[in-house]
Amino acid sequence: MRYLHTMVRVKDIDASLHFYCDLLGLQEVRRTENEAGRFTLVFLAAPENLEQSAAERCPEVELTFNWDPEEYQGGRNFGHLAYKVDDIYAACQTLMDGGVTINRPPRDGNMAFVRSPDGISIELLQEGAPLAPAEPWASMPNVGAW
Repeated sequence: MRYLHTMVRVKDIDASLHFYCDLLGLQEVRRTENEAGRFTLVFLAAPENLEQSAAERCPEVELTFNWDPEEYQGGRNFGHLAYKVDDIYAACQTLMDGGVTINRPPRDGNMAFVRSPDGISIELLQEGAPLAPAEPWASMPNVGAW
């Protein structure tokens, strides 16, 4: 058995691609449009997983966009997606500059949580040792559910 991907349904494909690609840094690796089923699948991979994604189609995130409007209710039971980043402070700053709320700031220089436009919880972890605590992160409170 091997892990392939996690699928999340999205309401607005453009807003989701802006979040996952432009702000979080994932890259689109393939896309499927299904007119009969009225949906679009967009597969994303982290930059360090692009070769593996191309060869094995994993590990990936699958964004599923149903063309007919539908309201999705996210459940806390889903948990979260997790990514290691080279600089957690820079990653959070990029997200914040893009209008994303940092729900659990990286006060410890190691871990943060944000949410996608569809409410999917995303955990960011510092690659290697935690960074030294720094402002404004060290004194930021948690905001909302993460």
